[in-house]
This record gives sequence, C-alpha cells and structure tokens, in this order.
Amino acid sequence: MLGGWPAGGIWLSTEPADMRRSFDGLCALVSGHLGENPASGRWYVFVNRRRTMVKVLGFEHGGFFIWAKRLEQGLFASPGTLASGRAALSLSRTELSALLEGIDITVRHRRKRYAGGVTGWPAPVTGRHPSWP
Repeated sequence: MLGGWPAGGIWLSTEPADMRRSFDGLCALVSGHLGENPASGRWYVFVNRRRTMVKVLGFEHGGFFIWAKRLEQGLFASPGTLASGRAALSLSRTELSALLEGIDITVRHRRKRYAGGVTGWPAPVTGRHPSWP
C-alpha cells in the first residue's frame, strides 16, 4: 500500500467527509473535528457520505500524503455504526486493511491479544561464556 505503517496509529473519522477536500481541507478536519495534530505521524481515514470513497491523510518524512480509493461497485462500512457517538475510532492495521477490502469490521467485543515482551525468561546469551577458554 504505502512505504510502511504509521508509528502513531490509525484514526477513522466517524463523520462523512467531503472528498473534494485535499491537504489543507483534510488537515482542517483533523485539527477542528478530531482535535488532533495532523503532523503527528498518525494516519487519518475519511469516508464520504455515500461510502464509495476513502481518503487517508498522513505525515511522514517532512510532508503530508493523501491516499485515496474509490469503489466502482459496493460500499465501504459505515464509520458511524462502528463508533457509537465518538468523533474518531482507533483502527489496527488489520482493521484498516479489512475496511479497504470491503470486509465489515464491526466488532462487538475485542478479544485480548499479546502486546508486550516476555517476562520471566532469561536474557539471550551473547558472546562467550566466562568459563570458556
């Protein structure tokens, strides 16, 4: 898709966006509607009212980028039904990929997943053991 994934996360706006907006217009939506800094390194995903087009606004390596997808047939999932009254919804990479592929990402209950390092394990052995000749 793009050169990598964002370090700061992915946010889906729950309000329909005017897809005629470009860099400045989408940045205004991010700062005004979502209350976020558009240059934070996060990706911001917007869906139009008819749910036939998606735009992703992001910032990396000194500049903004916009990625867009327009469906020739079918609809994207409705962000409003996903977020029960919130202005934005945090997405994982898997959820963004599913949304772009047309898979319904409505989650009733998010299951726990492993997110940290292993505790209680010995540190990996590096170099030579002190008792070796």
